[in-house]
Order: sequence, then C-alpha cells, then structure tokens
Amino acid sequence: MLIRERIGNLDEASPSGHIDWLQLEWFETTRKIQRKKTLGGREIALKLTREGQQLKHHDILYRDEAITIAVEILPCDTIVIRPATMAEMAQVCYEIGNKHLPLFLEGEELLIPADEPLFRWLQAAGYNVTREKRHLKNMLRTNVQPHGHGNNGPSFFEKILDLASR
Repeated sequence: MLIRERIGNLDEASPSGHIDWLQLEWFETTRKIQRKKTLGGREIALKLTREGQQLKHHDILYRDEAITIAVEILPCDTIVIRPATMAEMAQVCYEIGNKHLPLFLEGEELLIPADEPLFRWLQAAGYNVTREKRHLKNMLRTNVQPHGHGNNGPSFFEKILDLASR
C-alpha cells in the first residue's frame, strides 16, 4: 500500500474499525521514503515528498470501514530536562542547539534521545535531568541552518532570551 500523506490524527478524529498500528522509531518520522510493516502484517510504502512533512504520534495514514492504519511512535531512552526558569531553558536550548541534536518539547520539559556524555554534562552543569523511557513526539523545528549564521533576523536563542527577559 502506497501512502503519500497523512489524512488526520486519532487525537482529532475517531478511528473506523480496527486500528492497525505502524510502529516507528522517533528518527523514522522524518524519513521521506521507507517501507515498513504494520503490526497486522500490511506492507506500507511511505513516500512523503512534500517539504517539511513529518509523521506524528497517532497520525492516520489510511482509513476505510474495516481498518484504520495509524502511526505509533515507540518510546525510547530519553534525557528529560526540567528547566527551572526561562533563562535556564534558553541556556539548555542554546547548548543542545550547538551540538545539533534533536530537541523535543513536552509541556514544560525538554526531551533529548539518550546520550550518556550529554547526560553527564547536563548533570555536572547543575540542570535538573533524569533518564526515562518516553515517546519523542513534538520535535522542535528551527529555521536555523547548521552554521548558517548570516541571516538577518533574530536567532532562535535570541528569541528565547527575549521571552525570558519579559
């Protein structure tokens, strides 16, 4: 079955019939082309060619009267950071951004795929961090190109600092 786009999300729409889950690791949600099997054994070919398309937890890929095929992002080992202030949030985001690591936002928490050296560094720097098994669902999207420091607008870090100073 060829899937070119998502058609909704289970958090906003009711499934029809049985839900057949397509399980993905967090890093597979941004891949444009891939082949996977659902838990029910259905072969799925994903061809998501539109710019910026990213699958999210509970996205509906196919639906008819009998089944709904939906995405389940599998939980993984995660570093959870709970910044105490907006300034601390800005510092953490800046440091993680300098390392070009993916960053996820869940409520007041920042989530990063597990990385032992980073975990030890964050602890040594005095941040409130824990290791947990979590779903990485809300990846922060930035408009900053790696090492592209020649843009005229404020950087992501400058925007956060501006928010923190209000």
